[in-house]
Amino acid sequence: MAYWLMKSEPGTYSWDDLVRDRATDWDGVRNNAARLHLRAMRQGDEAFFYHSGAERAVVGIMRVTGEGKPDGEDGAWVKVPVEPVRPLAAVTLKAIKAAPALAKMELIRQSRLSVSPVRDDEWARILEMAGS
Repeated sequence: MAYWLMKSEPGTYSWDDLVRDRATDWDGVRNNAARLHLRAMRQGDEAFFYHSGAERAVVGIMRVTGEGKPDGEDGAWVKVPVEPVRPLAAVTLKAIKAAPALAKMELIRQSRLSVSPVRDDEWARILEMAGS
C-alpha cells in the first residue's frame, strides 16, 4: 500500500462533503506531476485529506477505491475514486513544518503540488501528531 496527500480548498470540496457523499471521484487536477501521482495510485492506497487555503491542515484519511480513469474532455488527465476512512484531529501545516522528521515531506518541499506521495515514516508521524 502507498500513502498520499491530496489537497482541496474547503470551500470547494471539504472533508465534510466527502463524508456526506460517502465517496467521490478526485478530479479536476491539472498539474503534470500530480497527474503522475494519480496514475500511480492503486485500490487500497490511503491518502491524507488536506484542507488548503486558510485552514492548511490534514483533517482526515481517505482510501482509493479503484484505478484512475480519464478526466476531462480529451482524457489526458486522471481522476481516482476515493472514500472517507476516518477524521483526524487537525494537524496544521505550521505543526508539520515544525517537526524535524517531516522536513523532507513533499507538502513542504513542493508546497503548490495538490497530490503528493507520503513516505511510511511521515504517515506514521502525522498520525502520531493527530493522536491516532
